Amino acid sequence: MILFNLICSNDHEFEGWFQSGTAFDEQRKRKQVACPACDDFKINKAPMAPAVSAKSTQGTPPLDRRDGSKQDMHKALHAIRETVEKNCEDVGNRFAEEARKIHYGEAETRGIYGEATNDEAKDLNEEGVAFARVPWVKRGDA
Repeated sequence: MILFNLICSNDHEFEGWFQSGTAFDEQRKRKQVACPACDDFKINKAPMAPAVSAKSTQGTPPLDRRDGSKQDMHKALHAIRETVEKNCEDVGNRFAEEARKIHYGEAETRGIYGEATNDEAKDLNEEGVAFARVPWVKRGDA
């Protein structure tokens, strides 16, 4: 896995993990990489500082900024999934509809989760509906 700093055409910067540089390029071409702030698909790699180790640490792999491994990341994502599933209502593919109802006071305020298309997410964002996209790891993918 490789971490890229990414930037959209609206100058939003974010990070993305990919199997390889080629995998990033392929996903970008298929419009599978979108800005989490505005759902823009015009994504490029942002300048990154290379990981350079001092002589005293040569032979030691450089640490990620988060000081975590892929396994740590998966554990954290599993913990997020468990917390969301325990404390929020699964509204499935009705997420955008339910989020709007809550936002406009037409439904009780509560935590929800579900699925939304990129277009639905973009519309919610434009309407000012607060939500977050979270990578949803499979239960057996730890």
